[in-house]
Amino acid sequence: MGNTATGPGPGPRPGREPEQGAEQGPQHGAGHGPGPAAGTGSGADPGLYGPASVTWQCHGDPMMWIAGVRALYLQALHPRAVRGVMENSDFRRDAWGRLMRTADFVGTLTYGTTEAAERAGGRVRAIHRRLSATDPATGRTFPVDDPELLLWIHCAQIDSFLHVLRRSGIVLTPAQADRYVDENRVNARLVGLDPAGVPADTAQLAAYFEKVRPELAAGPDALAVDDFLRGPPVHPLLVPGRNLLWRPLAGLAYGSLPGWAHQLYGRPAPSPRGVTRRLRLTGRVLRSIPAGLRWKLPPGHILKAMRRMGPASRPSPYTLRTSAAILDRPGRA
Repeated sequence: MGNTATGPGPGPRPGREPEQGAEQGPQHGAGHGPGPAAGTGSGADPGLYGPASVTWQCHGDPMMWIAGVRALYLQALHPRAVRGVMENSDFRRDAWGRLMRTADFVGTLTYGTTEAAERAGGRVRAIHRRLSATDPATGRTFPVDDPELLLWIHCAQIDSFLHVLRRSGIVLTPAQADRYVDENRVNARLVGLDPAGVPADTAQLAAYFEKVRPELAAGPDALAVDDFLRGPPVHPLLVPGRNLLWRPLAGLAYGSLPGWAHQLYGRPAPSPRGVTRRLRLTGRVLRSIPAGLRWKLPPGHILKAMRRMGPASRPSPYTLRTSAAILDRPGRA
């Protein structure tokens, strides 16, 4: 699950992108204009988002890791999407490598050059085009790049990113949250969707989940993913560390799911207030680690982007807070 070059990134409705999409220039969703921030080199390539976007400012946050695990839990509730993963992925044998490849893909799309992002999307589309799986309900074969599955994967990911970031303490105005959803329609295009059929704001995203919920279930595949995420395989000597560090974070990701997802999984739903407190505390702890240190971890997309775009491009949600304060003061839109 997730948009990686090593496994299906199955969602619904829109049609497929023309094959020449990888050669086209960036096509942003309507209503936003990512680009270089003030103080950045005007000749530098901002990529598909740029420092002026909500996405650029938020995707450097360390809570994105927990948001990614929440997305996996959510994505597994679509029977065909998770079947595509089970039949085409080696996530059980290479769990950590898969997580890193997913993070690399998101980082490349957010902070890489336009060429690098388009190339990464082209690789994902080419791999998905060759893969198929068996529908657990009908026994029929289906392509993993079915637009319905691609849309589900996309929406589960964007919803998880936005939900965890905001619930853990990142302050976004409703307009900024809508911009985030809209901006990431370029992400949807790169995996093969028509952006016109992808939710463009939080209201459309919520409506999409209401529409798709009757199709969701926690079958054997979803329960296998749940079991795996609670205890991914590690070297025996690392089991104590996994139990001490990973399990609480995975439990927090599970706890942040919507109530209907807890009902489908059949596991008790933790107190929403307790989950929110833990998310905020975890966010404070992780954000207390100097960003420059965190961003040195491979593959280093953010530091490369800052070298390309200049120091004013440094991602920070505080930039969004300042921007919102300026826009919201009397006499301004």
